[in-house]
Amino acid sequence: MADTQLTQQLAEIEAMFVQVAPAAEAVDGRLILKNVSESTLFFSDRPNRVVGHIHTSQLVSVWDEGENSFESDPPNAVLAFVEQGGAVPSDVVVEISNPVLSGWDLSYSATVLSGTLPTSAGACTLFIDPIGSPLSPVSVAGMNRRDRRRDRR
Repeated sequence: MADTQLTQQLAEIEAMFVQVAPAAEAVDGRLILKNVSESTLFFSDRPNRVVGHIHTSQLVSVWDEGENSFESDPPNAVLAFVEQGGAVPSDVVVEISNPVLSGWDLSYSATVLSGTLPTSAGACTLFIDPIGSPLSPVSVAGMNRRDRRRDRR
């Protein structure tokens, strides 16, 4: 399937994305998912309820495709993690951009929107908003962003 066609299909179903890694780091404004899973899970909300996997490198390759691409409108994401040596799960809401896949380490430029990005974390999951739909009702990060905007009024 051509990347452009894939991008259109994922945008049509408002697919959210999930990436998992055994560890993460924050270095110089970048969130690094260490040894990220080879596949990225995507899913959609009702009524479609579509679930599937794409290769993580494929998600990186379509990052800048389409008029509502992640490149033109960087997505919010929630990083759920356990800090190194810790037992209590935490999360942080970030805006991510500029993905770079180097071997099996995937890094993003990350701007913290809520919470604190850990310098080092154990097992983690990154939940990414749908392509072109940062305020989608299915978006946890989008809901957090809407709440912050309401607080400013």
